[in-house]
Amino acid sequence: MYRRIRHRRLSAVTNYRKRVASLRGEMRRLVVRKSNRGISVQIVEYEKSGDKVLASSNSKELKGMGWEPRCNIPTAYLTGMLLGSKLKEKGSEYILDIGLYRPIKGSVIFAAAKGFSDCGQKLHNSIEFDEARLKGAHIAKYAAAEKGKTQFSTYAKAGFDAKAMEEKFEAVKKQLAGK
Repeated sequence: MYRRIRHRRLSAVTNYRKRVASLRGEMRRLVVRKSNRGISVQIVEYEKSGDKVLASSNSKELKGMGWEPRCNIPTAYLTGMLLGSKLKEKGSEYILDIGLYRPIKGSVIFAAAKGFSDCGQKLHNSIEFDEARLKGAHIAKYAAAEKGKTQFSTYAKAGFDAKAMEEKFEAVKKQLAGK
């Protein structure tokens, strides 16, 4: 029987070099994954039988707080903050696991990590981010332009005003900080 070696790498799922390096550190991992429909943030711990998910958060959970956008920088920040507020313990240190995504400064993945660390959790990686982009000022500015009327039609159908994104962001952030 033929067995492919490292088929998870061939199917673009696992980078074994980074995985082994992160497992040697024996820290829990903050795993951030994005798709076109949302953002998922998880706390994962290694076990010999397989990775164990200790806590998770998804951008769909923000809908109950009045936040409609599913996959942008402010949503990623709030999703990371939601996971940070779910965790009871504050003493553990975590390492960021971005998988096969490229580490681009100012990306959605780092916004989620920034939200997680701003919630009082210790993240081994240092992350700098522009506060205006975290609040969605760039999205609100674009929505105010003429092109933004058709671009954000799904937000309008859901009753979410993209022009008032910064105010809604602050309201949801206060809800999460109060948890």
